[in-house]
Amino acid sequence: MNAANRVEPVRDLVLVGAGHAHVQVLRRWMMAPVPGVRLTLVLDRPEAVYSGMVPGFVAGDYGAGELEIDAVPLARRARARVVLVRAVGVDPAARRVEVEGRPPLPYDLASLDVGSTVRGLDLPGVAEHALATRPIRGFVDALEARLADLPGGEAPPHVCVVGGGAAGVELCFTLDARLRAQGRPVRLTLVCDTAEVLPGHGRRLVQRARSEAETRGVRVVCGARAERAGKGELFLEGEREPLAADLVVWATGAAPVALGLDSRLPRSAAGFVRVRDTLEVEGCPGLFAVGDCAGISGRDWVPKAGVYAVRQGPVLDANLRRALAGRALRRYRPQTDFLALLNLGNRRALGEKRGVVAAGPVVWKLKDWIDRRFMRRFHVLDAAGAPAPDFPTPESMGMEAMDCGGCAAKLGATSLDAALRRLGPPPADESVLVGLAEPDDAAALALPGGSVLLATIDGFRAFCDDPWLVGRVAAVNALGDVFAKGGRPRHALALVTVPDERARAGEETLHQVLAGVRAALDPLGVSLVGGHTTRGPELFVGLSVTGDLPAGKGPLSLDGARAGDVLVLTRPLGSGVLLAADMQGLARGAWVRDLHASLVRSNQRAAAVARSSGATASTDVSGFGLAGHLAELLRASGASARVRLDALPDFAGALALLERGVRSTYHEQNASRRDAIAFAPTASGPRAELLFDPQTAGGLLIALPPERAAGALAALREAGEPAAARIGEVTASSGEGVVFSAE
Repeated sequence: MNAANRVEPVRDLVLVGAGHAHVQVLRRWMMAPVPGVRLTLVLDRPEAVYSGMVPGFVAGDYGAGELEIDAVPLARRARARVVLVRAVGVDPAARRVEVEGRPPLPYDLASLDVGSTVRGLDLPGVAEHALATRPIRGFVDALEARLADLPGGEAPPHVCVVGGGAAGVELCFTLDARLRAQGRPVRLTLVCDTAEVLPGHGRRLVQRARSEAETRGVRVVCGARAERAGKGELFLEGEREPLAADLVVWATGAAPVALGLDSRLPRSAAGFVRVRDTLEVEGCPGLFAVGDCAGISGRDWVPKAGVYAVRQGPVLDANLRRALAGRALRRYRPQTDFLALLNLGNRRALGEKRGVVAAGPVVWKLKDWIDRRFMRRFHVLDAAGAPAPDFPTPESMGMEAMDCGGCAAKLGATSLDAALRRLGPPPADESVLVGLAEPDDAAALALPGGSVLLATIDGFRAFCDDPWLVGRVAAVNALGDVFAKGGRPRHALALVTVPDERARAGEETLHQVLAGVRAALDPLGVSLVGGHTTRGPELFVGLSVTGDLPAGKGPLSLDGARAGDVLVLTRPLGSGVLLAADMQGLARGAWVRDLHASLVRSNQRAAAVARSSGATASTDVSGFGLAGHLAELLRASGASARVRLDALPDFAGALALLERGVRSTYHEQNASRRDAIAFAPTASGPRAELLFDPQTAGGLLIALPPERAAGALAALREAGEPAAARIGEVTASSGEGVVFSAE
């Protein structure tokens, strides 16, 4: 959004979790945002799993990806800030959501939709030996391996499903169908502590489920409480002999999540966050809770089922808007009767509505149609990460194209060079060892006594609307210049421009930025010793960093590369296009998560490897892209190079986005030097475009003697840089400069 058109946020709405109700709020907010309200989504992982399709996944009807709602691009389309970190608590008095490893997030309104776990996980042996159905993500991720571990041989394995509710019954039938379809017969036992399976459902549905179990040879044990699990066995209360169980699936019904989110909140008798029928937490104005994590006062009969969470979505959205407008809240009235659909496996389902029961392929098709229709409403991107054809485009939603931040906001290299040339040479100063006369990543200054001071300054406009993340990445990026020279950063000064907000909001933004800066500096022993703040139209964070060199060592310069040296790149490329795509809701959440993990990691350990491996030249890769920074290194060294495009490491999603034509706004400025680069005839496509992608907090580009390259790569991977790669070789100076080949 352009600064001139920016609506200053005056209130904060924070959604914790991306359950069935919250994804509906995001979609509705996408279509009709409330001006002056900043929406924030807090997630411990990008994808939310739709529980209604999990039995179909178990049966083999769906792949794991089909169960997922990628909440990150959905939130971006809703113009929401995304904080990819685990929420660990709520302080309703201070109106703050506490998150892991960073300052709490203040809110005017907040809502919890964090799901549930299952009862009985604290029983002896259950956590170690049983496969719990919640959290759903963990169940989906672990199922394939647990089934593969079932013993083979002539005797069929024993599987026990604990829990006689809808989840347990569905899993019993779908596991049976899956294993038999693979030619692996199984002996199944369903154990429940209620008098009958499917408590709360109609008699006819129970009878049909019982009949289905009998036909399949599934043993049903009711009125029995599982008390512990062991390796290959399940113990029932009051029984001397355990049940044989090569796999125990624990589907015992919902229990409150153990995240501390409700530690200071009122609870129902069962331990869930207690809410009124307006979905507002009792005694906590401005805080709501929905889905399986909440219990409605006076409505203890409402089961923890997805159908109720789905119906709560529109009511929650309406009440958040009403609360923001100071209007009376709507009441949520849970339905007493709904269409129950149970997956039986083999593309058959059992359904019941108002006492009418039906089973077969037609019922499965109805369930499949309902589930897929629900999911299509939230799939911003398809399985390949391309825009989903049925979802509104950013353009159709009126989302303005925005200039990129981070290192993609640099002034072009050509303009920079021209401006410096117009200044003329600086006055002679014998204390300047490296300065404007021979530009490098950091200046090197001689101090009395023979020591050397490294100094650099770096900063950028915000690349996202999370000030803590921007502050941390800005610090990592600035430190990179000192690390690239083989130095040790010691002190930093911060320059922060805060958007012209209300005083309290401006204070919070500054606090978040500086906390992010400190999160990068403190673990490295770098002291933040001061700085300066200003007000302006957008967030800008810069740091001036000074450091020193190891005793008796000079800086790793740009001009030391020699013919025969190996070129090593320590980190993937593609941060520019990924950050640009994320702004538009075009990047998968997993891509963004992995990118952020790289952006907040310093180059300290990689620089130590470069120094110990005898690096002849080093630079960090930032806004000018690999092509620009490599050209600087070769120009200073009086050398040329050959680089293999196929050897370039890339962030997940970067090549796919470049292939689709997505670009950082600074990309074309970098690519304007394309004519000065020699490409082999087959060197084209997205890998060639990767050369010009502007990097934020990028890795190091190192020249090494060839005999040290293998050891350096092994050391880099051990140091936490798994993508480090040998990308080419330095050659004698030639008119071609750098030749990029396809292989």
